[in-house]
Order: sequence, then C-alpha cells, then structure tokens
Amino acid sequence: MVRTRFAPSPTGFLHVGGLRTALYAYLYAKKAGGKFILRIEDTDLERTVPGAVELIYRTMHETGLVYDEGPDVGGEFGPYVQTERKEIYLEYARKLIESGDAYYCFCTRERLSDIHDKGATKYDKHCLHTVSREEAEKRIAAGEKYVIRQNIPEKGTTSYVDLVFGEIKVDCADLEDNILIKSDGYPTYNFANVVDDHLMGITHVIRGVEYLSSTPKYNLLYDALGWERPQYIHLQPIMRDAHQKLSKRHGDANYEDFIAKGFLKDAIVNYIALLGWSPKDNREKMTLAEMEELFSLDGVSKSASIFDETKMRWLNSLYVKEMSEEQFYNYALPFYAQYKYLEGMDLKYLSTLLHSRTEVFSDLGKLTEFIADFDNFDVSLFQNQKWKTDSALAAKMLPELIKLTETNFENLHDSLVSYAEGAGYKKGQVLWIFRIAITGSASTPGGATEMATLFGKEECLRRLERSLKKL
Repeated sequence: MVRTRFAPSPTGFLHVGGLRTALYAYLYAKKAGGKFILRIEDTDLERTVPGAVELIYRTMHETGLVYDEGPDVGGEFGPYVQTERKEIYLEYARKLIESGDAYYCFCTRERLSDIHDKGATKYDKHCLHTVSREEAEKRIAAGEKYVIRQNIPEKGTTSYVDLVFGEIKVDCADLEDNILIKSDGYPTYNFANVVDDHLMGITHVIRGVEYLSSTPKYNLLYDALGWERPQYIHLQPIMRDAHQKLSKRHGDANYEDFIAKGFLKDAIVNYIALLGWSPKDNREKMTLAEMEELFSLDGVSKSASIFDETKMRWLNSLYVKEMSEEQFYNYALPFYAQYKYLEGMDLKYLSTLLHSRTEVFSDLGKLTEFIADFDNFDVSLFQNQKWKTDSALAAKMLPELIKLTETNFENLHDSLVSYAEGAGYKKGQVLWIFRIAITGSASTPGGATEMATLFGKEECLRRLERSLKKL
C-alpha cells in the first residue's frame, strides 16, 4: 500500500511551499488508495514556535487534507511527534556506530570554525581517525559533549531514481559526514526522517528539490541499517519571480496570509495545486475530489513555478461567484466590520451589489471607500463627455433632484426618468449627475438608484445638498 507523509516543522505559519508538499503527498496517496500521514518534526527546539503545531492541525483540517494517522488522531506507528521518539533515534544511532557507519565526534565549534577558515568545505573525519570507540565511551562517561556523525565512504558513487527527475548520481567524496545526533541528544532532520520514514512504512517521500542532492546520504543510512529505500518525488520551488523564492520576507507567503486577505480556502488549495502540476486536460478550476482523481506524476513539472497572485485572484473570483448570497454575506461580515463608515448600513443589500464585483474579500474596502471619502470628492467628476454633463449642468439640475428625492423616493427610478423626459434631458445625464452627487465617485458597485437604496432617503438628501453647496 502507498503511504506518504507530510512532516512540517512547527516554526510558524504554514508556508505555501509546505502546503503544496502536503497537498501532493495527500493526492498521491489518495489516488493510489493509500494512506496519508502527518508527522511533526520538532527536534529543532530553538526554532519551535508556541502554538505552531495547533496551527498546522487547523490548516490541514481547513484545507481538507485529512490525514489517516497523526499526533492528534493516532495510528499504529506513533508517536508522530519527533521529540517523543528520542530514544528510538539513539537506539539506531548506536547500531550504526556498532557497524562502523557512524562515529562519535568531540570537535569543538572553535576547531570546526578553524578548519573552515583554512579552506575545508566539509568535516575532515578527524574524530573517526583519532578517537577510538573505547576512548569515546570514556569521554562520554566523563560528561564530555559529543555528537554522532554519519560515516560516509570516501570513494565511490551512490545513486537513486527520482520519479520526477530520473537517475541522480553523486560522488561520495562530495558528501559530508552529517551529524545524526546533536549534542543535546536530539536527532537532526538528516537522521530522524530516515528512521521515522522506515518505521512508519512510508513508501513514497515527497519533498522539495533542495533535498535532491542530499538524498544519497539518506540512502546510505537505509543501506547501512538493512532497510528498503523508499521512492522519491522531489518538487521544484515556488518562486516570487525568476530570481527569488517566495518567502515571508517578500510579502504574503503563508496560508494564513491569504485567508486574512480574503482568499477562500478552496481557491487557495486549487491554485497551489497548479504551482508545479497540471492535469492532462489542462483544466484550472478543480475541487479537491477532482484533484484526487486527476493527479498524476506525469503532470509534475521539472521547472520552478512563479507565484502569480493576479491569476490566484482570478481563480478566487470564480469561487466567490459560486457562493450563494447568504454565504457571501456571512463571509463578508468580518471584513465589513473593519470599516466604521459601513456601520448602520444595510449590509445584506450591500452584499448583493458587491458580490459579482468581488475577486478577494479584502477588495470590499476598496469597493466601498467612496462612502467614506464623499465629502472630499472633486466636482470635476460631474463632467462626462459621453453624456455631455458638467458642473454647471449639475448646479442647474440638483435643486430639482433634491425636491424629487424628498417627494418621490419610494419610486425614485421612474421619477428620475420622468424628470429627464419632462425637462428635456437624456436619462443618462440625470442618472450620472444624481449618482455623482450622492456618491462622489465615478465607479460604484451599482447605479444611481441602487446607491440611493443603499444610503436611504435622509442620507441621500444630505449628500445631494452637500454636493450642491460644493458647486
């Protein structure tokens, strides 16, 4: 049975790249009828952020990436948190020492810095050649600090086949003796992921391409312990542009960032799926269930993907348009609450006007800012070449429009049309001047009478009179 895993470190919000890895691992397992596992790799204690584990759980559940086994759901291969597996790693590290595939290292930071300053590009196996196992055990018993390093052959090559990139071959002389167990007794990623992937029965390891050239080191550990190697699927990075990776330093790069900006979770997952994979029929809008059916390694790209927020906004707009009026209104409420100028307005009615114009819910501020900016609008907006209107015509027309609003607000549209016919104006002229006079904006999420309905009679009269005074 296919078994994949997602193994994030709890160091903050879930990055888009991490979420894509989780998604592909989920899709690959589900397409094959297999199992998807969540494991928390928290052995980098200095970088662990309080609350990050709970954030990972929440993000996975929100996005629909339901894992079959994990820390909070259990499973037969637990525990699924690395800090709870410390003794397991020590046990296998000792086996590697017994077989000669690992050794104790007592080199200080000063010595390591010194050999680096002298031009060394990797550790020089000093302790392997100068410290016997008996001496090492005595020094450890005396309380001296140490690490355990992998003993990589100095000659020969090692290779494996990646399911995306094909055969990868590396000269052993180019590989460094990685630290397997740190001085605090906890394993490094390089060791823990190998032990855990084997013991948890992981058949396919899906991760970033940055591990493509270091995977041979992990395979040497599998071989040394007599374990079967998993199959590998490495993914190209998600780029901000042609030269820089997408990262928090350069703007929104995390799932939570996009949720806060008003992107819908289904649209986020849909777009992330397209960053490095495309289905055979080249469709772009897909549900998670459709992705499970369509996912194939044939569609995984060997090239890096550029994150295009404009395209993501477009895709999100498709999901927004599919929402019912009630769904749109309920989702918009927290965003409306950010703008005091919307207090007291009929937000349900406002939602009907904004629904078709909204790509992302953070747009609601920009789409309604004319309401707050009304008192500062430029009267030159009355000038419209299409309708042949200007400030002088507005000054002439507004007193009548004020009277009409006062007496015929309940039947405003027909009254405005009748006024235009009776006064010899074009309907468009009257509606343009009326809309500018109550909104102070040439771009509004509705026409003249829709904006009047939104404001109500009293506010319309206040705005009409304010506009007349500006002329």
